[in-house]
Amino acid sequence: MTNKKKGRPNEGSPKDNFSRDHRPPAVTGQCAEVLELLRTEGAVLSFRLTAELAIPEAAARIHDLRGMGFNIVTVILPEVEFRGRIRRNVALYSLGVPSWPAPGFMEEPIAPAGEHGCDDLPCAGDVDCTGA
Repeated sequence: MTNKKKGRPNEGSPKDNFSRDHRPPAVTGQCAEVLELLRTEGAVLSFRLTAELAIPEAAARIHDLRGMGFNIVTVILPEVEFRGRIRRNVALYSLGVPSWPAPGFMEEPIAPAGEHGCDDLPCAGDVDCTGA
């Protein structure tokens, strides 16, 4: 049996490429539709994304965009009138400033206490990493 790694073992993570060129990633599909709407209209209700743009998992697309480093702000509105009815706890999405990268996206992660490998991540300084 050979010891072959799955995936693309000679390539780094997509986040590695972001740190080199500092350009937003290419966005396609429903994520591109959501991002374009946020850029043109400023703030968009989650109901509008699902009802008018036929994007059934709007929160998932927002999650995907955040994972790419976009700074998307969510405000939960207690009551909104949408299509003549009162809706409760509705998400209102908007792009933050800067829109990309989100604050802290380009920084290296700090390992939580007790769950770090000193070889992989910078230490938060709350534990002794010297091995002594």
